[in-house]
Amino acid sequence: MGQHADGEGVNMQRRISKEPQTVRDLRKTNRATALWELYLRGALSRQQIGVATGVSLATVSNVVGELIDQRVVIEVGSEDSNGGRPRGLVQIDPEFGFVIGVDIGETSFLVELFDLSMRVRASHRSMTVLTRLEPADAVTHVVQGIEQVIEGAQLAAPDILGVGIGVPGLVEHAEGAVVHGQSVGWDAVPLEKLMRRHISLPIIIDNGAKTLGQAETWFGAARGVDNAVIALLGIGVGTSIISNRQLYRGATSSAGEWGHTTVVVDGRKCRCGALGCLEAYIGAAAIVGRYDELAGRRRRTSLADLESRIDRMLATRETDDVAAQVLDETATYLGVGIANLANLFNPERVVVGGWLGQSLASFLLPEIRNAAGRNALRLPFSHLEIVRGELGADAVALGAATLPVAQFLSLGGPAKAMQPTDDRLAR
Repeated sequence: MGQHADGEGVNMQRRISKEPQTVRDLRKTNRATALWELYLRGALSRQQIGVATGVSLATVSNVVGELIDQRVVIEVGSEDSNGGRPRGLVQIDPEFGFVIGVDIGETSFLVELFDLSMRVRASHRSMTVLTRLEPADAVTHVVQGIEQVIEGAQLAAPDILGVGIGVPGLVEHAEGAVVHGQSVGWDAVPLEKLMRRHISLPIIIDNGAKTLGQAETWFGAARGVDNAVIALLGIGVGTSIISNRQLYRGATSSAGEWGHTTVVVDGRKCRCGALGCLEAYIGAAAIVGRYDELAGRRRRTSLADLESRIDRMLATRETDDVAAQVLDETATYLGVGIANLANLFNPERVVVGGWLGQSLASFLLPEIRNAAGRNALRLPFSHLEIVRGELGADAVALGAATLPVAQFLSLGGPAKAMQPTDDRLAR
């Protein structure tokens, strides 16, 4: 999967390709640029790397030779060269190092270990017994999951290049990542600091919708698109906004909180405390709550049971009039939300992802498109595709794992800064 990625990887490559100031910078830049080319495009000859990076064949040969000596890059055969001597091909060794991606959900925690081709080598999922997501409980589950996947893959901590974590909240990158999860009751939680009490591996934390967006941009339904919005629908609702192939973060890295845009003035109360938020109409709890309201039922559905209840609604929509009405309303509100995205950002493509988004799109995509078309301006909508996410329910963890991959590539491969400060998980 890691080969032929796109999107933010291209941006990272562009950012590290600025004119260096020192010989050391030049060496790092050449290594990083070569690694990005190999990661994005797969196996290449030295000549192809030279053309792509704009440096001499002699420089490429030195860089590639160094990377081969360090076992970051391996020889993988040769290609024909129109009658001349075959050109040797090289690629990044998928097993040079490994990365871990974490999806902190509101009811479950997914930890996956990948090689550098982004193939899953070990996976661990656990469920919380608490009714509300608590930082200490989340840290315990994540740390245990990291230990389990490293042990399950028969690796040691020095084999791990880093850990990426996707979280349900805004992430402030100050001195360590601080999470602001208003809807889940997290108020300036110093998650990175809490994690570092237990593990000494490099950690990168970002919003889960943004890691989902990076996964779909590198490997999935937004690949190769200059302007896209990737929507994550689950218990919460958020987006990753790609503008000119760059992730748009905003002034405080909180751009993309689409679920907390108002669609009904003084409407339903949202978990964030405001009235009429889009999440209060298309979030999983809102959909199930609306069904119970129309059915005249008074029941509380646990967060863990929301997915199964929505699956039943989708399966019975042809015979259950209440399910049909609720899903019709949901498709309409989702289409309205997408129309707003079309009018505001003029994307080429909106990807509907997350476990809920993929389920809704599987059954209701024509209705969603029709509702968006009725509510968007004609010009931006005429250039818009609305598609289902391609990467499944594990995309947040996959996207989180690309964070340390991007850091590794941009550092030019092995660097002291990328190594853990200890040879084991700290206990």
